[in-house]
Amino acid sequence: MKLLFGQLTYLGQISRLTAQFFRELFKHKLEWHEIKVQCIQIGLYSMPIAGFTMLFVGFVYAYQFGLSMVTLGATPYIGKLVSLSIVRELGPAFTALVVGGRIGAGMAAELGSMRVTEQIDAILALGSSPYQKLLVPRVLATTFMLPLVALVAGFLGILGGMLISWLEFKVTPLSFYESALRTISFNDFWSGFFKPFFFGFCTAIIGCHHGFRCETGTVGVGKATTQAVVHISLMVVFLDFLLTRLFNQIWPH
Repeated sequence: MKLLFGQLTYLGQISRLTAQFFRELFKHKLEWHEIKVQCIQIGLYSMPIAGFTMLFVGFVYAYQFGLSMVTLGATPYIGKLVSLSIVRELGPAFTALVVGGRIGAGMAAELGSMRVTEQIDAILALGSSPYQKLLVPRVLATTFMLPLVALVAGFLGILGGMLISWLEFKVTPLSFYESALRTISFNDFWSGFFKPFFFGFCTAIIGCHHGFRCETGTVGVGKATTQAVVHISLMVVFLDFLLTRLFNQIWPH
């Protein structure tokens, strides 16, 4: 019962912070310079880790699918399986898990340090809103940059699958490309592209929440960072299931 009450309290706090974000979003002028800085940190600096992760995910999935397809004599279908898996599920989910953990931990640590050193209190003392200056730019930047990162990472994942298919199973890049192109539909693309918007928004809200509520001391900052990563990971897998069900109803195969 205590655990259930704690989880409900946590969801209530997240909901309050989400409502606070929308109030601040339409109440004040946007901090465009801070949004630009956050877009660079969240988007540009996340490209390498997301790209390398999905590249090797493409390697692994192409190799595993290839081994199964060889026994069935269906190696030309490797492109169909790899491309569809990456576009609809693996690209958005893996990018959100890897990049979301990095982003969320960074936000929790940064805002937690500001809270511990009383910088957030100083913003309040100056008559400004810390939510407007700290929360809104991070949420907007993460919401709009994560889909772009996922798009680039998904392309590299398909490229990795194409490379392994060619080297290990003699499926030519042209055959892989044509198979993928015939398989991926407009609905598949939009299903995979829209998911990161939701992942990005929730990632930023959770990361900022743990930063704003960080306990005092260096131990509190470390605890807030760990909790942010754990909750973001759980959010991604749970939300991925709900969005997959929803998008399959809207855009069936």
